[in-house]
Amino acid sequence: MKRYIACCLILISGLFLKAQKKEISLEDIWKKFSFKQESVTGFRSMNDGLHYTERASNGDLLQVAFKDAKPVRTIANLKSIEFEGKKIEVDDYEFNADESKLLLFTESENIYRRSILHKVYVYDIRSKKVNLLRAEKVLHASFSPQSDKVAYVFANDLYFKDLNTNLVTQITNDGDYNHINGNCDWVYEEEFEFTKAYEWSPRGDYISFYKFDQTEVPEFNFAIYDKLYPTDYKYKYPKAGEKNSLVQICAFNIKEGRSLIYDTGKETDIYFPRIKMNPFTNMTIIYKLNRLQNHLEILSANSQTGKTTLLYQEDNKCYIEINDNIKMLSKRDEFVFTSEKDGYNHLYLHDVAKGTTSSITTGNWEVTEIKGVDEERGIVYYISAEKSPMERNLYSINLDGTNKKCLTPTNGWHTIDFSNNFKYYLDKFSNATTPNVFTLVNNTNQKARLLKDNTALLAKMKDYNLGKLEFTQVPNENGELLNGWVLKPSNFSPAQKYPLLMFQYSGPGSQQVMNQFGGRDFWWYNMLTQQGYIIACFDGTGTGFRGEAFKKKTYLQLGKYESDDQIAVAKYFAKQSYIDANRIGIWGWSYGGFMSSICILKGADIFKTAIAVAPVTNWRYYDNIYTERYMRTPAENASGYDENSPVNMVDKLKGNYLLIHGTADDNVHYQNAVMIIDELIKANKDFDSEIYPNQNHGISGGVTRLQLYRKLTNFILERL
Repeated sequence: MKRYIACCLILISGLFLKAQKKEISLEDIWKKFSFKQESVTGFRSMNDGLHYTERASNGDLLQVAFKDAKPVRTIANLKSIEFEGKKIEVDDYEFNADESKLLLFTESENIYRRSILHKVYVYDIRSKKVNLLRAEKVLHASFSPQSDKVAYVFANDLYFKDLNTNLVTQITNDGDYNHINGNCDWVYEEEFEFTKAYEWSPRGDYISFYKFDQTEVPEFNFAIYDKLYPTDYKYKYPKAGEKNSLVQICAFNIKEGRSLIYDTGKETDIYFPRIKMNPFTNMTIIYKLNRLQNHLEILSANSQTGKTTLLYQEDNKCYIEINDNIKMLSKRDEFVFTSEKDGYNHLYLHDVAKGTTSSITTGNWEVTEIKGVDEERGIVYYISAEKSPMERNLYSINLDGTNKKCLTPTNGWHTIDFSNNFKYYLDKFSNATTPNVFTLVNNTNQKARLLKDNTALLAKMKDYNLGKLEFTQVPNENGELLNGWVLKPSNFSPAQKYPLLMFQYSGPGSQQVMNQFGGRDFWWYNMLTQQGYIIACFDGTGTGFRGEAFKKKTYLQLGKYESDDQIAVAKYFAKQSYIDANRIGIWGWSYGGFMSSICILKGADIFKTAIAVAPVTNWRYYDNIYTERYMRTPAENASGYDENSPVNMVDKLKGNYLLIHGTADDNVHYQNAVMIIDELIKANKDFDSEIYPNQNHGISGGVTRLQLYRKLTNFILERL
């Protein structure tokens, strides 16, 4: 009998060990990268629309057939290319128009978020000859449409090189610290989200480009702690209410070798957030936006005379979002674009000759992206949140608004890349519990071919002790339902009480609650559930894809309604039987850090702990394009700036507050941390802080993220 019992105990013990799940560690996430997803790298459609490129792990740049996903040839082995006897490490590539040459971008060196210096080579695919574009690193190298020239920016001047003669032409010659040509100044790059500030004309006969004169823009500086006497880094950064660069849009005639300035009017305190090219007219399209960002004009500019004509204009009582959702048609003088003018972001068709605008889509849902216009068939392809604000699906619709079809019926998040002729597309799909699945789809019959499905990661996930993710809605103070997700421990019991950690970003038009597979923070949150925490995230008032009224309610008072909503969510969970109402915390990064700072102050009676990473602590310290879009200037809206500023609320602090910032943050300056620390000290408040020397807004590189998340984890375990 004893022997039988012993055998049973051994069997039960073995089954327990077999069933035991692994625990996630910070090293798994930030050092070993154990949960990295597979991807289709280097994907882009080729000219014929029948093939695409993909970068293989051995360095081969492959030409692959859409019809069967099989390689048909190796275009080049990017790991074996040499120049003057030395191998070059290729970071990226760009084809010329006829796909006979490549620009090879190497030795990447970030300046700011989007501007990257490269050593650039021109590679002839047939002859395999490699030529250096310029000895120094340059910005924004691009082929002309005829492939005989390459334009680029060096030392704030714009150039082009003739590949047949190797002759270099300098288009501008005034580039210096205060004068920038063909590249954006800091605030345009950050807030209008582009950095290459020039475009080749469709026929290659001229280049349109930006000229920035930032002489009068106030300068910001910070120390780089790299030597005995730190380096003083300085650059132009216009804070709210301060002067901007004077911007001109110009054209350089390639054949005649002369430049002119487009006539955009006498007003100079304005923005030009985009230039585009019209393939039908060979004209330059200029976006002109007033400083309040509530009046937009789209102009057509003549490169021969400099004259501009108004194509379209729009006004908004709050602000107009600038994006790349515009497609100029090549066979007629029309363009498709998106606008929020009916209360939701929708598609419109504008006929230039008639001066008329007609709606293509309507409804209480939003178009999020235009994927392209098939002019032969008169069809627009677009992504929308029609099914749910938390999902994205591909749709097609005729230009006249008829015959709308959903091409990706599976619930979740679809990211789409089309072939040049719209016959095929790559569908990158995921949902909250499914990692990325890459599928090639024949757009004619919707037959699909699986490329990658991350089965290895799915199998690995089964070995780990992961939490249970649920989507839900919670009402705010006004009864509006806020979308959110909740991640509970795998062994969750409603009879127990759990501490709650809330995460949010909350910025205007942003979104964190998505039926999409998460990134590295997803694994960190699962790690925290293993320690007995519940994690929650809710998109409050001001976030995107629920209509203009919901998003723009925060206009002129950033932080007020957003924090009210997070406090309302915290109070809702405090009433749930399974939440320990005395252990509710909140954290966020950037705008999310601004929010978590407000919440620990305004919500001092509900939040025990808050973490703010790189937060704005007063919008007076932030750049003018972003801040004034939502707040106007401090002179116009002083109360909006001051009443919702964390630096003015520190006397309310009761709980645990951790402030983290990088000293070389060019975006949200370390000044924000210094100013709130100063006020906290004056108010005799206890708090914690962690400073990252020489780190920018991302706080990363080497083991930095591992150390950072260890700090976050320990603070949560000890203080929440």
